[in-house]
Amino acid sequence: MASTAAGKQRIPKVAKVKNKAPAEVQITAEQLLREAKERELELLPPPPKQKITDEEELNDYKLRKRKTFEDNIRKNRTVISNWIKYAQWEESLKEVQRSRSIYERALDVDYRNITLWLKYAEMEMKNRQINHARNIWDRAITTLPRVNQFWYKYTYMEEMLGNVAGTRQVFERWMEWHPEEQAWHSYINFELRYKEVDHARSIYERFVLVHPDIKNWIKYARFEEKHSYIAHARKVYERAVEFYGEDHMDEHLYVAFAKFEENQKESERVRVIYKYALDRIPKSQAQELFKNYTIFEKKFGDRRGIEDIIVNKRRFQYEEEVKANPHNYDAWFDYLRLVESDTEPDTVREIYERAIANVPPIQEKRHWKRYIYLWINYALYEELEAKDPERTRQVYQACLELIPHKKFTFAKIWLLYGQFEIRQKTLQLARRALGTSIGKCPKNKLFKGYIELELQLREFDRCRKLYEKFLEFAPENCTSWIKFAELETILGDTERARGIYELAISQPRLDMPEVLWKSYIDFEIEQEEYERTRNLYRRLLQRTQHVKVWISYAQFELSAEMEESVSKCRQIYEDANKAMRNCEEKEERLMLLESWLTFEEEYGTGSTRERVDKLMPDKVKKRRKLQAEDGSDAGWEEYYDYIFPEDAANQPNLKLLAMAKLWKKQQQETEESEEDPDEEPEDAQS
Repeated sequence: MASTAAGKQRIPKVAKVKNKAPAEVQITAEQLLREAKERELELLPPPPKQKITDEEELNDYKLRKRKTFEDNIRKNRTVISNWIKYAQWEESLKEVQRSRSIYERALDVDYRNITLWLKYAEMEMKNRQINHARNIWDRAITTLPRVNQFWYKYTYMEEMLGNVAGTRQVFERWMEWHPEEQAWHSYINFELRYKEVDHARSIYERFVLVHPDIKNWIKYARFEEKHSYIAHARKVYERAVEFYGEDHMDEHLYVAFAKFEENQKESERVRVIYKYALDRIPKSQAQELFKNYTIFEKKFGDRRGIEDIIVNKRRFQYEEEVKANPHNYDAWFDYLRLVESDTEPDTVREIYERAIANVPPIQEKRHWKRYIYLWINYALYEELEAKDPERTRQVYQACLELIPHKKFTFAKIWLLYGQFEIRQKTLQLARRALGTSIGKCPKNKLFKGYIELELQLREFDRCRKLYEKFLEFAPENCTSWIKFAELETILGDTERARGIYELAISQPRLDMPEVLWKSYIDFEIEQEEYERTRNLYRRLLQRTQHVKVWISYAQFELSAEMEESVSKCRQIYEDANKAMRNCEEKEERLMLLESWLTFEEEYGTGSTRERVDKLMPDKVKKRRKLQAEDGSDAGWEEYYDYIFPEDAANQPNLKLLAMAKLWKKQQQETEESEEDPDEEPEDAQS
């Protein structure tokens, strides 16, 4: 038992944490690391310094060191840093031949490593092995000709050695590879350092062909200008303009060219350059050009030149707008208004042709309403400004051919064309055009315009024919009937005029019959045909019982100034009142009675006035229920109704209401009479 008990191991009890709250001071991993670094816990002591005292120890040291380097290289041949460290160590021992051997071995491993070539060449130059260095640079630029650093280092070394011819030869070899722009600039600067301007010019000639950028041509021209070769500089700019042509124009070239000429005090040449460029470069790409041109004109130009600049600026803006949206006709109008003010006719015509070429894509009149004014303005410009009648005629004819007359037309164009031909004294062409218009696409406005034209020419027979055609086309047009009848009246043919009126009122459908009847009645009154007028009123009243017709009839009888006109007028009012008893429009009936009452006050007696006064209605406020569109209740509204005495007699409830009002009135009078005796004694005492 004791052995078994001794064999058992006691398991220590885990201490229970009584306070599980976080400690007041928290220690982070970062803090632990910082403390370890501050106390230098992980630093190893440096190895002891070894002092070499004799050659045997030195050879032993070299052997150990070389063995270490060779082992590192053997482990990984591609790590070039090991080779470089090895070679630099050998160089530090003045073992140049060994160092060179190591570099050559490294190049066999990776000849594309730029750092390796650079370190190798630097080692040779540091040890003044110039021919070896040249050999290395030659091998480097032959093996890796696209590495610019080799070329820069090589040329720098040769120049430092004073070998100008050798440097130029290296540069020439480099230029055969068409390197980047900086390489050419380095070559040019090299030549300029030795005052070889002609060589530099020949390099520039090749440079601008290899790198044909605008900035390089400008640099070439400025080089010539700097060295006072003004004619050569101008020639360079001209060659650049010719080289790029009109397809690849750039504003920076022309700005530089203009500033060059400005420095030479050639103001006219500057102006020509700017205008040439502005006419050909797209407006969106010529902002800087235009800005410089404006500054130039403000400095050297006159008022006229400055105004031209402002106009050109606005032209550029309009050009951009119409290019963005060719169907923006408002922009075309503004553009044309600008160029018409001060531009050659050919330029204006060109812009008009461009504008009218943008035909609306949809054949609907609302899309053509703005467009058609381009044609109108074009024709007016040709007639009034350019004074070219033949071109004006061509414009009108082209416009009329373009409009789809089967779907819609524009009477304005036809009439303007006709008026133009009249002004040109070609009446036959004007009539032909207007006749074609009413044959192709008859419209009220066309007929009216054509008739007005013939009236001015006093061609009344033609007017009659046109009115007949017009009324065949639109028999419901009351205005046309009235105008036709008025024409016949002016010509003294009253029977013909009366016949036209009769035809008119017999039409089954009219747009304004009340105007037509009024005109016919006025015509008969003017002719003093009173019996005919009465017949007309009777015929009209058979068609309509409108209150204004009755009032007009009554006033006509009163104004006829005949015997018994007052009694006839009164009889008409009585007939009208009887006829309108069943009328639902009570306001019209009230209007009739008011007119009758006014008549009786002026021409009637007391009894007649009292009689009409009794017929006047009472005004009563009523309420009615409203309904919404969906049928639901929408509340109540108050309105005024008129109760006529004749209607009240026929309705018992209305009679009862009238008796109630009378009783209430009598009650009020009785109360007032009772209050009066109480007031009399007080008055007496006072």
